[in-house]
Amino acid sequence: MKSKLTKVIVALTVLLSLTSCEAIEGIFKAGMGVGVFAVIVVIILIIYILSKILGKK
Repeated sequence: MKSKLTKVIVALTVLLSLTSCEAIEGIFKAGMGVGVFAVIVVIILIIYILSKILGKK
């Protein structure tokens, strides 16, 4: 009885850990996309500000 319960617990642990790894992978992919978008927005903002400052002369 104990060994069967142990096998079930180990199997559930493996299944849950694989699922959580996939969830973390999705979070990092989304985070990378948001990070790239934020960098592009910051670069565009810097170019805009510099053009306004340097364009007044």
